[in-house]
Amino acid sequence: MSAHDGLPSYPLASGELSRLVRDSLLRGPVTGVEVRELERGRSWARPGVVLGPTSDVALCIGSFDGFHRGHRLLVTKTVNDARRRGALAAALTFEPLPAQFFGAAGGSHRLLSNEERVVALLGAGLDVVIVLDFDDELASTTYEDFVTRTLPRLMRVGALHVGTNFRLGRGGAGTLDRLRDLGERHGITVTGHELLAADGVAVSSTRIRRLIHEGDVECASRLLGRLPLVSGSVGHGRGEGAHLGFPTANVVVDPTRCLPRDGVYAGVVVHGRRAWPAAVNVGKPPTFSSPDPAFLEAHLVGFSGDLYGDALSVLFCRWLRASRRFASLGELERTVLGNVAWVRDNIGSAGVEVPT
Repeated sequence: MSAHDGLPSYPLASGELSRLVRDSLLRGPVTGVEVRELERGRSWARPGVVLGPTSDVALCIGSFDGFHRGHRLLVTKTVNDARRRGALAAALTFEPLPAQFFGAAGGSHRLLSNEERVVALLGAGLDVVIVLDFDDELASTTYEDFVTRTLPRLMRVGALHVGTNFRLGRGGAGTLDRLRDLGERHGITVTGHELLAADGVAVSSTRIRRLIHEGDVECASRLLGRLPLVSGSVGHGRGEGAHLGFPTANVVVDPTRCLPRDGVYAGVVVHGRRAWPAAVNVGKPPTFSSPDPAFLEAHLVGFSGDLYGDALSVLFCRWLRASRRFASLGELERTVLGNVAWVRDNIGSAGVEVPT
């Protein structure tokens, strides 16, 4: 994987914004998905797919947070193997993420919601996605019991695909070698796949979270294979932007979501089937004193209207500048003009349709 895979070049060519948004939203072509309640979780299946203890399955297991390039490769290999076997292709994951459950450093900040993750997995060609409740009972389950008791209640696994660094079960005791040995005794072919690397370092959700926290959304996009995104609803803002002639949408985001460091970014805001170039501010602007917690607000270039209460997705293209206090409102206005001009010149000056 080269250092520049998946990174758009600016200014965007005609039609590039629509494609970039389509690829970043993880909106798969699957319709009519059937949701089924399980004893300890849920499954999402393509129309007509029925998962049960007698279903032959090629399975991949992981957290799949962010659904980055490495995840996509693992899923593709699982789907290809399932087709060769005449079996269903399935992914099994957990909610909350094990890193969230155990309070791992940085692991509590999610790259995708569970719904976004499921849509991404199904859109990559899987027949069914199983999301198990990750609780004390599951956390204390040994890898042997998980493979020989938990999985057979859900499906008949003929092939298991995991990354070479994967660990399963209590204390992470289920290493790849142990899973292979266990699989041989129970008729399961276990395949470990080498991790995808970029710049000589493995592509991982942890690495992507760190890059986003540092504000390096361009490098994060290379590893994700798409633009980083967050979703939320529009709430009441402070109104300073409108007074300066730059009205903004104040986007209320789940506090567990992975946000870039405070600063101003060039981005795109998606509202329904339309996407708008945007200057996006993350964090509390130092120029204005406010008791409110940190927030995310976006000025949509070329947009006029009321978005209050509506759902939006915000895509991050490039870090523009750090947050700082301005000596005067005039200086602030000139700087904001420059931010908006960069967005207009390099991303676009009007909304575009989001293709399906």
